[in-house]
Amino acid sequence: MAYLISIDQGTTSSRATLYGPQGEALATASAPLTQHYPEPGWVEHDPEEILEGQLSCLREVMGCAAERGASVAGIGITNQRETTLIWERGTGRPLHRAIVWQDRRTADVTQRMKGEGLEAEVRARTGLLLDPYFSATKIAWILDEAGLRERAARGEICFGTVDSWLIYRLTGGKCHVTDITNASRTMLFNIKTLEWDDELLRVFGVPRAILPEVRMSAGSFGETSAELLGSRIPITGVAGDQQAALFGQACFAPGMAKATFGTGAFVVMNCGERPGSGEGVLSTIAWQLPGEAVQYALEGSIFIAGAAVQWLEEGLGLIRGAAEVEALAGSVADSGGVYFVPALSGLGTPYWDPYARGVIAGLTRGSGKAHLARAALDAIAFQTVDAIRAMEHAGGIALSELRVDGGATRNNLLLEIQAGLLGVPVLRPRCTESTSLGAAFLAGIGAGVLDKERIGKSWSLDRRFEPSLLPERRTEMYRGWQKCVQLSLGWAK
Repeated sequence: MAYLISIDQGTTSSRATLYGPQGEALATASAPLTQHYPEPGWVEHDPEEILEGQLSCLREVMGCAAERGASVAGIGITNQRETTLIWERGTGRPLHRAIVWQDRRTADVTQRMKGEGLEAEVRARTGLLLDPYFSATKIAWILDEAGLRERAARGEICFGTVDSWLIYRLTGGKCHVTDITNASRTMLFNIKTLEWDDELLRVFGVPRAILPEVRMSAGSFGETSAELLGSRIPITGVAGDQQAALFGQACFAPGMAKATFGTGAFVVMNCGERPGSGEGVLSTIAWQLPGEAVQYALEGSIFIAGAAVQWLEEGLGLIRGAAEVEALAGSVADSGGVYFVPALSGLGTPYWDPYARGVIAGLTRGSGKAHLARAALDAIAFQTVDAIRAMEHAGGIALSELRVDGGATRNNLLLEIQAGLLGVPVLRPRCTESTSLGAAFLAGIGAGVLDKERIGKSWSLDRRFEPSLLPERRTEMYRGWQKCVQLSLGWAK
């Protein structure tokens, strides 16, 4: 394995990692990303802050490579998906703040479209449900709000998800491209014909002229500008963060699944060369590699996971940092009957309710902050169970184990709770940064220095968490969770 660099542009931070010849992480740099909340339910990022933070991280890890006298074979990019950016084609200047995947401002639009009976057709073409989570309604909102429709029709502006934005700026405006996984999350891409869909463009009011070229997940995406980074390095792999994590976890066979615990939590199951379908779950493209058929996946999306712990810190002041939540939650045997549904941005799989709002229930005089902290960890695990049960039903597969990754997997108590509520073992690999690693693996394949067989052999186990709850107790707790979820649904409608 040659030296590779992974760009991991997430919801709350930008990072870059240098990987050595044996796949070891040699250097990592990160930069925080400011969250903007102009109105309730709205979430935005500054596109220039995304770029500058990522450039800073890249320069730092490239400096480490230079110190080692190492040449970098390729850069892989993985990114927060669905987040929508619009910029000027000639200058690269952003024309609006990025609208983040969590943003719910177009909920009324998707609700109206559902009322018009459009969801079945949208789902048949895209594998997605009509929800403000995806890019299509965000694009139309910006075009209308910023008065950009005429310029869009003339081809003077560009749309892209974060990967496309970074590639455009890193290549000095030479490449307006995206990969097939990110395209599949826009609600404009037909996952069967593997093309931008003219009927969807018409329905959502998005001009074809603003769309990027779609490429497979491993291959050429241009070269970095020497003016920006001092040298030209090929960009050879791109995938949305959840697909990159599935790849980094070596879930190459149908039925293998992973859960990534970050700001949100995302469960993805490989379903092979045919798109799956089921109530409440999404069908999406897992990846496309040179010389291979497109691989599909089923996905469950949980909008608030680690962000629930962040809210305990920033919103309530119960903890001084996420690292404190494990000890606080572990100071009690269970939540004491307290349930917390963290529908702070609506609910995803399998409910898909943008009007759901957060609920805390089951409080008694004896309830304390430790019980609420425990309920927050329970909530992350309960939402994962919801997603997996829906995916098992859709795919006709009973999951035998769950591979996990993401920053929250450092929390042993969370994974113990997850195994108990799910009823199957939870496996944490030695490398829990599967998203970043997956992007590096894709870049290695695109650069011709790696293959899937070698990647599969590199996966290694750190710890296996076995279920400890009795089935009756598991059922009882899940029944309470479902009762609390019903309280949250439709709250803001």
